[in-house]
Amino acid sequence: MRTVTYFFIFLNLSLAVFEEPAVYPLPFLVTSLVEVLCLLVFFGRLTHFAKVTLRNVFWKDTKNICIMVAILLSLTDLAIYGVLRIYNVSSIRWSRIVRPIFLINFAESRQIRRAFRSIRNTLPEITYVFLLFMFSLLMFSLMALKLFGERNLQTAEGLPYFKNYLEIVFDLYVLVTTANSPDVMMPAFDFSSWYALFFIAFVIVNTYIFMSLFLAVVYNNYKKHLKVTSGGVNCD
Repeated sequence: MRTVTYFFIFLNLSLAVFEEPAVYPLPFLVTSLVEVLCLLVFFGRLTHFAKVTLRNVFWKDTKNICIMVAILLSLTDLAIYGVLRIYNVSSIRWSRIVRPIFLINFAESRQIRRAFRSIRNTLPEITYVFLLFMFSLLMFSLMALKLFGERNLQTAEGLPYFKNYLEIVFDLYVLVTTANSPDVMMPAFDFSSWYALFFIAFVIVNTYIFMSLFLAVVYNNYKKHLKVTSGGVNCD
């Protein structure tokens, strides 16, 4: 039963590869039939679990409620999408976001729920570090706007360089990952090599200091909560 459940969960999640917009598109009838089959298996597994569980215990378990709601939402969305498709009305499958619920909430997924709960408990504790990082990013973006915005510089594509504040925030956010380095700094560097100091300071503060601090906080808090959930706390 566990292997069958995981197989159909994997099959249900894999439908995103074949549904529009898809990497390997398949006809809507094929993907819809596969999804209905998966939902029937999930409903059958839930029914089987209800047969071997006390009624008051079954209905008090939030995992079972989540699975039932996810099944109803998926079927409703599938029916609406099918009707709109018949009348050539463009729409999207919004119920795709509920598919991971099946992976997390089935009784066999105890380890996945434990990891998910540890991540959820870790998020509030890393908020302060994330806010500090965002504050640093916004301040550096403001400095970049004041330094380069009035110099009428242009990128290699002939576009204005660091004129729009939100675009600056995005470019510097990408620079934290070094994905656009050194391209993002070349117009300023060509104007004056001293401007390289600004980008060096930005990379040191945000990439090397804040990202290392962020990683350390995430790791330590996740490890702490994982030990708590593994040390006797009921994760079901």
